[in-house]
Amino acid sequence: MKVVLFCGGYGLRMRSGASDDMPKPMAMVGPRPLIWHVMRYYAYFGHTEFILCLGYGAHHIKNFFLNYEETTSNDFVLRGGRTELLSTDIADWTITFAQTGIESPIGERLRRVRHHLDGDEMFLANYADVLTDAPLPEMIDRFARRDAGASMMVVPPQSSFHCVDLGEDGLVGGITAVSELPLWENGGYFVLRQEVFDHIPENGDLVADGCAQLAKRGRLVAHQHRGFWKPTDTVKERAALDDAYARGDRPWAVWERDGAGANAGVGIA
Repeated sequence: MKVVLFCGGYGLRMRSGASDDMPKPMAMVGPRPLIWHVMRYYAYFGHTEFILCLGYGAHHIKNFFLNYEETTSNDFVLRGGRTELLSTDIADWTITFAQTGIESPIGERLRRVRHHLDGDEMFLANYADVLTDAPLPEMIDRFARRDAGASMMVVPPQSSFHCVDLGEDGLVGGITAVSELPLWENGGYFVLRQEVFDHIPENGDLVADGCAQLAKRGRLVAHQHRGFWKPTDTVKERAALDDAYARGDRPWAVWERDGAGANAGVGIA
C-alpha cells in the first residue's frame, strides 16, 4: 500500500531559532531523521511506496534522500578503495516528492497528492513525526474487514498533568492523572479509503473535517494501541528519543527485532 507522509509544517516548537528552517520530520534521532524512522517502520511491513507532502524546508528533505549515505546505518567492507555494503536501507523504496504548499492544512496536502495514489482504494497516512511499535498488519487487516472510510490509531493521553474534581464549595473530590482517564487521543497513524476525499473541502483538515464527518456518518473506526507511542512536538521530546536511541532502548525500531527489514535503496519519482 502507498504511504502518504505529511512533512511540510513549520514545526515551530522544535526550532532552535529564527535562522533554523529545518522541518520537524528532519530532526535527528540517532544517526537518522525522524522521517527515516517512520519510513523504515512502514518498509519493515512491506509498504515501500512513499508520497511525501512537502512544504516548509522541503529542500532539506530532498537533499537528505538525494545524497543518502547508506554507510551511516549499515555495515560495509572497504576493499580496494571501494565500499561494499553488507546491507542497505532504502534500495527498494519508491519516493514521490510533492510540493503541497507552505501554509496548506493537512487535508489540503492530502488532496493535492490524490493523483499520486493511482486510484488505490486503500492507502496509509502519517504525520511523519510520531514513532510507535504498533502492529501495522493488524491495523490494516481489521480496517479492511470493516465497512468504513477511515481508521485512526488512538492512544491513551500522554499528558503528565492531573485532573481535579471540584465540588461547588471548592472542595476537591478527587485527583486523577490524565493518563488514567477513559480518554483516547489521535495517534497519527491512519488507514484510509478514497471515501475520505468526499469529506475534505478545499483547504480543509484531515481530522477536523474528513475524519469528523466520517465519524458523524458512522464511517470512522479506531485502532486502540497501548504499546509504545511517542510524539516529537517539542525539543524535549525529540531529545528523549535521541537519548533512548543511544541507550539501545528503541522499541519503535521493529526492523531490528530479527535483523530483518527493508532490503534496499530508492527510486525517486
